[in-house]
Amino acid sequence: MTNKIRKVKHAVIPVAGFGTRMLPLSKSIPKELLPLGNLPVIHYVIEEAIAAGIKHIVLVTHPQKQAIENYFDINVELDTALRDGGKISLADNLQWLPEDVKISSIRQGKRLGLGHAVAAARPIIDGHDFAVLLPDVVIDPFKTNYAKQNLAYMTQKFSETGHSQILVDPVEKENIHKYGIARLDGKNQIYSKSKVNQSLSVAGFVEKPEAKDAPSNLAVVGRYVFDHQILDYLDRTAPDKKGEIQLTDAIDALIASARVDVTTMIGASFDAGNMSTYLQAFAYFAEQQT
Repeated sequence: MTNKIRKVKHAVIPVAGFGTRMLPLSKSIPKELLPLGNLPVIHYVIEEAIAAGIKHIVLVTHPQKQAIENYFDINVELDTALRDGGKISLADNLQWLPEDVKISSIRQGKRLGLGHAVAAARPIIDGHDFAVLLPDVVIDPFKTNYAKQNLAYMTQKFSETGHSQILVDPVEKENIHKYGIARLDGKNQIYSKSKVNQSLSVAGFVEKPEAKDAPSNLAVVGRYVFDHQILDYLDRTAPDKKGEIQLTDAIDALIASARVDVTTMIGASFDAGNMSTYLQAFAYFAEQQT
């Protein structure tokens, strides 16, 4: 008897945050709509999800972030004006979502951590295995293949093995303290940048350790593929000292009862939620598109 193939067709993208690292730009414009080259940040994240086979994307949002929902709606008046003005190609480009892809939104209410945001999507995704994409992390769309690598690889490995997948990438020693770091099965190791996606069993994560105490140099990037049971672990996760529900706590609980893998990343990622790294990313995207 063969195991049922579990295709991942749902994704959660938490977009309710204030974007404080991007103030004052994000005071009136959601950070997810700030441009990278000629497109907003979230456009690339959605394209990545679609290329990986996702058919239903859930935005976990907030009343102040309605502009993000509007970006994916069809503006009938604008569409008509463009077509009446002979700008057919431009009008067509604004309707870029495939017909078989659905985008839903649900409000988080109180902002109580990443785990809380993911759990807020339960009314829509309950019973479905799903991906999580952090919207301020953009994977290089010019030098990676969204349809085969990274998230696409993770969804495929999940379908084959049933193991939840978490994307990681080596970071320099001086930057280890900025990230959640993977603790792999076996002794501590230092990894070089990978040229291929590779899945490795993970024993847990250490949040922002000092380099001397770090179990590896593999930092969490911001892409996850989860068994739907992660929602049950989130429901049982106690708030931290700040009153927030942390996704990493639920992942540690999941690891205690089931195998979880990290996937080494191909290519570069860009932090579009930090002012200095966002400006570097903007320059890179602009250069690639000219």
